[in-house]
Amino acid sequence: MAPMGNVPFDASAENTAQRANVHVSSTESSDNSSLAVGGGTVGQLTSASNTSIAHYFDRELDELNSLKSSDSSVLERRPPHNFRGGAVYDGQWLGNQRHGHGKQTWPDGASYEGEWILNRAEGRGRCTHCDGDHYNGEWRANQAHGLGVYHHKHLTTYEGNWREDLQEGFGVETWNEGARYEGEFSDGQKEGHGKYFWPDGSEYCGTWQANNMTGCGNYKGHDGKVYRGRWRDSMIHGMGIYVWGDGLTYRGQYAFDRKEGLGTLTWLDGRKYEGFWLQGVQHGQGFYTSKGGMVKETRWTHGKKGIGAEDLSSHDVPLED
Repeated sequence: MAPMGNVPFDASAENTAQRANVHVSSTESSDNSSLAVGGGTVGQLTSASNTSIAHYFDRELDELNSLKSSDSSVLERRPPHNFRGGAVYDGQWLGNQRHGHGKQTWPDGASYEGEWILNRAEGRGRCTHCDGDHYNGEWRANQAHGLGVYHHKHLTTYEGNWREDLQEGFGVETWNEGARYEGEFSDGQKEGHGKYFWPDGSEYCGTWQANNMTGCGNYKGHDGKVYRGRWRDSMIHGMGIYVWGDGLTYRGQYAFDRKEGLGTLTWLDGRKYEGFWLQGVQHGQGFYTSKGGMVKETRWTHGKKGIGAEDLSSHDVPLED
C-alpha cells in the first residue's frame, strides 16, 4: 500500500465526471456551477424573439372588437379571415370572437390550432413556434395550463403538468442524448423530489431546489461509486457516506464536494483513519488503525504528516504497510 499522503482522497474522488452536465434549462444555459450545469427545464413558453406566446393571441384584439358583429348567440364557421397584420384565422366564430375550434397562423410562421373560448386559447390545442418548438396539450387564458407535451428544438421534451406557461407539479423531461429527469417542478424549475438519470447509467434520487440537487439525496455512479447524504447546489455538502467501488468508505462531513471537518475512512481489510479533513485531505489531529488493531495518533498538515509530530499512542504503527 502507498503512503496515505499519496492516496487520492482529494475532492476529485467525489466530484465525479458522471455528475457533470446536469441539465436544468432547455431554453437557457448556466455556467456558474461547479458541475457545468446547462440545458434543462422548458420554462415559460416563448417564441424565438423571447416574446411570450400568450402575447400572440392578443395582437388582433383591437381589430376583432372593431369587426361588425353578427348574431353573437350562434356558433358558426366562416371563410378564413385575414387580419391587417398578416395573421389568418380559419375556424368557428361566435359573433366577432374566435370561439370553438379554429386555427390561427401568424406571419412569422407561429400557429395555434385547437379550442377557443371568447378569443382565448382555452381547452386543448397545439401551438407551434416560429422556431419549430411546439406544445400540445391543455390551455387556459392563452397559456399552457394542465397536462401537455413540449418539444424544444429536437433537443428536449417535457411531458407533464403546467401552470400559467410554466412547469408545475409532476413531469418528465428527457434529452436526446439520453439524460432524463422524473419528478416535481415549481415555477418552471426542478423543485421537490426527483430522479435524474445520466446516459451512462448513473443516477441521483433525492430533493431539488431551484434546479439543483439540494437537501438529502442518493447518487449511484455507473462505476460502482455510491453516495448517500446531504447536497447543496448540486455538490456534496454536509454529512454523508461515500462508498467507492472497491469498498473503501468515508463517513463524515463534506463542504462543496470535498471532505471537510470530522470524518472516518475505512478499508475493507479493517484499516481505518479517523480525524479531521480540510479541502479533501487530512488536516489536523487524526488516528490510524492498522489491520491488527494498533492505533497511532498523528497531526496532519494539508494531507501530509507533520514533521516531528509527537506520537501520543502506545503503539508505534506506521501509516502505511
